[in-house]
Amino acid sequence: MAVNITPLHDRVVVKRVEETESIRGGIIIPDTAKEKPQEGEVIAVGAGRWDKGARVALDVKPGDRVLFGKYSGTEIRLDNEEYLILKEDEILGKFGAAKAAPAKSSSGKR
Repeated sequence: MAVNITPLHDRVVVKRVEETESIRGGIIIPDTAKEKPQEGEVIAVGAGRWDKGARVALDVKPGDRVLFGKYSGTEIRLDNEEYLILKEDEILGKFGAAKAAPAKSSSGKR
């Protein structure tokens, strides 16, 4: 499903990723008492922010899974779906494969 919204500047549209429901100790927690997830998938990104006359691209792209603060962003509803509009600096981290550290060359010098 395509979202008909394009965020401006350094803003990002995120759809929350729903956690799988688990019952702990036989207690069922109603939806109204559950905390909203702080993880989501990036749906759309803005063109980037301006810094000293040059546009700086965002570090996230559509499809990335990100972690954001509990009270971050602005909630919106489009086509009966809930989304969150965040500024890039409200994103705390990005999930993904960890990059391997570059191999050190062994030149024999100490």
